[in-house]
Amino acid sequence: MANTIIRGAKVFNRGVGKYVDILLKDEIIEKIEPNISIFNNYNEVNAEGKWLIPGIIDDQVHFREPGLTHKADIASESRAAIAGGVTSFMEMPNTNPAALTQELLQQKYDIAQKTSYANYSFFMGASNDNYDEVMKTDARQVCGIKIFMGSSTGNMLVDNPVTLDHLFANVPLLIATHCEDETTIKAQFKLFKEKYGNNLVPYMHPLIRNVDGCYISSSMAVEMAKKYGTRLHILHISTEKELALFTNQIPLKDKKITSEVCVHHLYFSADDYPELGNLIKCNPAIKAKENKEALFPALLDDRLDIIATDHAPHTWDEKSLPYEKAPSGLPLVQHSLNIMLDFYFKGMISMEKIVEKMCHAPAECFRIEKRGFVEEGMYADMVLIDPKESWQIAKNNIYYKCGWSPLEGKEVRGKIDSTYVNGHKVYDGNGNFIQGCGHRLMFDRT
Repeated sequence: MANTIIRGAKVFNRGVGKYVDILLKDEIIEKIEPNISIFNNYNEVNAEGKWLIPGIIDDQVHFREPGLTHKADIASESRAAIAGGVTSFMEMPNTNPAALTQELLQQKYDIAQKTSYANYSFFMGASNDNYDEVMKTDARQVCGIKIFMGSSTGNMLVDNPVTLDHLFANVPLLIATHCEDETTIKAQFKLFKEKYGNNLVPYMHPLIRNVDGCYISSSMAVEMAKKYGTRLHILHISTEKELALFTNQIPLKDKKITSEVCVHHLYFSADDYPELGNLIKCNPAIKAKENKEALFPALLDDRLDIIATDHAPHTWDEKSLPYEKAPSGLPLVQHSLNIMLDFYFKGMISMEKIVEKMCHAPAECFRIEKRGFVEEGMYADMVLIDPKESWQIAKNNIYYKCGWSPLEGKEVRGKIDSTYVNGHKVYDGNGNFIQGCGHRLMFDRT
């Protein structure tokens, strides 16, 4: 491969933005200095006026392969990811078949090895009856165990208290949870059906999958984790009430219980259902505005540790069905950085904090080896951004297989100039992709 010198970019790393040159040799960042001497046989990239950040690590995506590839696949969604500056992803087990055995989990890794544009890891799924398979999971090679403590696809709802207790007591890996209380959701759904019959509509979604449903489940997960000393990571926090479960008094590296917030819960609120309807139907639901307004300060003060997407594409036809039949989830992995840049340009968050929450914190939280930072000796996963360029999100520049986004028509500022994965330029900012660079993520849990 051709080695590269990137010159003159403003590099954001570990809370500092500074102008340096970066030398990429093979797959690694070889040198970072204010002025690197000219090397023969190196590509030179003039990045003056550009920003450079570590590649974004998205710890929660659904790429739908195997079994649901009419919606998405690893190749299509990893392409969309690198177009949005996401160089590593961790994918969920509720595919078809679900990743509930080591053999099925390995099949997903085999697909990604052949087709992924980005670095990858896959969660091992837990069910009420696969404890022995869960316990075989290799902590060095797998990001974690996923437990759905709420409605999910297929045989993945873990609602047996004995099973949950056994998992929290004995799993040595990070456990990531989807927390919504099934009893609360069913009771709310029954009330709304009795009152409205077949006339349920999207704005009722956060009232059915409500705040209490989230808090009951999240608080139970936290209680169990504290009881057993479990390494717990609660995904997609969506309510103000849940924030009391988390602390900012402990450094991230020392936290046993961590949290994630997704860009759609920061960006949308229940006020957006009249315009967007099922397009923003997701689980946990996008809720009343006061929740969004509470999540942002909690992100800034470190009660919320990671920003992710829960990228979950469905076809336009599926989303166009009546509320009860329309599936939950929305595609976001290509545009999560643009959402956060929108907050940046509004003065709501610094670039240093964006990098911390989207790049550094996922690497630290999951203990990913040699990724998440722009530093010598790290893998060269990086994103160049043109902060001056504005553009419109539209059909012709959306790379999701489903072909739509709830952000269509939005004017955004800040455009990906290029994305590097393991030292290779894999995306050039103009719709041109180069495949073959994604590696399996490895984890240091010694």
